[in-house]
Amino acid sequence: MTVVTFVSHEGEKHVVPLEEGQSLMRIAVNNAVPGIDADCGGEAACGTCHVIVDPQWSEQVGRSGASEEEMLAMNPERLPTSRLSCQMTASADWDGLVVQVPEFQM
Repeated sequence: MTVVTFVSHEGEKHVVPLEEGQSLMRIAVNNAVPGIDADCGGEAACGTCHVIVDPQWSEQVGRSGASEEEMLAMNPERLPTSRLSCQMTASADWDGLVVQVPEFQM
């Protein structure tokens, strides 16, 4: 089974099935991952699906686009590998991906 791990600020891990073609946000919401609220439903308009990609994975999952950058610029917990999970379309080669959920979203 292909999986992705969401890690809370406190270190709690949520390992969930990775569904190829789905957004990482949708995968989190479908599996009740705490801290991924997705208030805007995936329109890159709220930032409540912010994740911090493990640096080992940042090149493989890609960098943020213009609409993501605009939203992330307002985020106080933004890091160089921050992404909006609604803008990340899961791929089977992401098996084992690890992302952190920022503290303010918990």
